[in-house]
Amino acid sequence: METLEAIHSRYSERKFSDKVIPKEVLEKIVDAGRVAPTARNEQPWEFIVVTNREALEYLGNTCDHGPFIGTSAACLAIFCKESKYYLEDGCAATENVLLAATDLGVQQCWVAGDKKPYCEPIREYLNVPQEHKLVSLIALGYVDEPGKPKVKRALEDVIHWEKW
Repeated sequence: METLEAIHSRYSERKFSDKVIPKEVLEKIVDAGRVAPTARNEQPWEFIVVTNREALEYLGNTCDHGPFIGTSAACLAIFCKESKYYLEDGCAATENVLLAATDLGVQQCWVAGDKKPYCEPIREYLNVPQEHKLVSLIALGYVDEPGKPKVKRALEDVIHWEKW
């Protein structure tokens, strides 16, 4: 899949099949996050791949907008060591993960993490050191019938040249 095709075909999925994602595919997805742009080359990120059903259900039940994580094949938790640009870096890694998953035929849904009330219980549950912040949870899985991206605003409605 070409990069622009992945960008335009990516969508958030919340219903997954029972199909297992091979370890090699999960590693490729994480590797895409690992090479994301990062301020001052800090690379503050750490990636936790969760595939255990009980742990997936815990994550899904703990975060308020992500119960579908409990039915996903995997969840990728992206944590960043607290630094000036941890959120920007973590979001760049998250976007790379979303696009890589799309390219590899794995559907996904990004659940926000930063500053949410469930961040601390999830950090503790996953044994993440105190100085790291949860940036995102990404439910991953295959689907029986692919969905479609939501209609986005037209380019001419959002583009401005030189000034607003």
